[in-house]
Amino acid sequence: MSGFLFVVPPLVGHINPAVGVAEVLLARGHRVAWACADPGLVGRLAGDRAPVFPCAGPVPGVGEARRPPGLRGPEALKFLWEWYLLPLAEAMAPGVRAAAEAFRPDVVVADQQAFAGGLVAERAGLPWATSATTSAEFSDPLVGLPRVREWLAERLAGLRGSVGDPAGDSDPRFSPHLVLAFSTKELAGPPAAARGGPIRWVGPSITARPAAAGFPWNWLDPGRAAVLVTLGTANADAGGRFLAVCREALRERADGVQGVIVDPGNTLGADASWSAGADPSPDGTGADPSPDGTGAPYGPRLSPGLDKDLLVLPSVPQLALLAKVDAVVCHAGHNTVCEALWHGVPLVVAPIRDDQPVVAGQVVDAGAGVRVRFGRVTAARLGGALDAVLHEPGHRAAAERIGTAFRAAGGAPAAADSLEQLAWEYR
Repeated sequence: MSGFLFVVPPLVGHINPAVGVAEVLLARGHRVAWACADPGLVGRLAGDRAPVFPCAGPVPGVGEARRPPGLRGPEALKFLWEWYLLPLAEAMAPGVRAAAEAFRPDVVVADQQAFAGGLVAERAGLPWATSATTSAEFSDPLVGLPRVREWLAERLAGLRGSVGDPAGDSDPRFSPHLVLAFSTKELAGPPAAARGGPIRWVGPSITARPAAAGFPWNWLDPGRAAVLVTLGTANADAGGRFLAVCREALRERADGVQGVIVDPGNTLGADASWSAGADPSPDGTGADPSPDGTGAPYGPRLSPGLDKDLLVLPSVPQLALLAKVDAVVCHAGHNTVCEALWHGVPLVVAPIRDDQPVVAGQVVDAGAGVRVRFGRVTAARLGGALDAVLHEPGHRAAAERIGTAFRAAGGAPAAADSLEQLAWEYR
């Protein structure tokens, strides 16, 4: 039995892949613990089977960590580093050190954006693995940005001096012992440069999630294609115009397409009352109970936010829904892209910032989707892209090929195998 300490940022897309790996390790009898600046978030996503050690750190989207919605390109990337990732590492370091001293792990598993994990492990002489929940870093996103690269190198050197081992030389984004990449080369392509230790391409860590009751599954029309539109969990403030364009394009195709739009910020002004608490049906189908008491439903309960062609909701059971849709329109967030491709679903990608342009490029290069411009796309252009992924078979064939590669890579069990091997090697 070994002990594994997962160090993660308070970001859903970075915690979810680690949850599946942690569950496998727990099932095999190992000790597992977490260190995070938002213990409540980890508890909601990972359950209560492993302790969570609290750390300090900025809250994404709050105070100085609130990024202006219109910031794009290199400026958005620099903001992410300067006002969130680097302060997060400084703030988390004392909590990670305390967690390591209390839990005494054999291996630290550090998310690629939780730099404190690798630096603290290095200083303590512990082996550590990188949890790379996005494949963007393998493509070197700073190509063509020498001034940003130089600035970042200086900041990382300063961080190492205050948090890590000043005599060390490893990049806190790439462990010299093991890099777990939650993708495969079929999507990501070969790494642009060798950094860190051996890369283990394990594919997405897809694990069951609690599905909130209330999604009206019987609303889906088997005679029409279903399209999911989502911008992930961190872009509610930037998506109003884009979601409106998607709504227009979907309505123009209502004869053959149904659309589900995820709008957590209610930017479309829809009545989002159809939610987990609003479903009166005993079986979660979204049908009202029969008024005669027999239990026989008389059909779905419609609201201003629910019609036969378009459904607008603040959240959806995404994994379950992906098994039933024919295309996804999204921001090219790595988790959403991988979950769609896992199900063989082609994509229309509209990257906003951070790693999303790189991931969008990977989708297009692999043939599994079409890219549009988030801030400038029209309903006509978006509709054309949607028609392409729905009706041109090459996109679906590429998505299915990548999905096959994902499943063959092994996912969470394969990642757990590699972590066990690392623990064994350093005993």
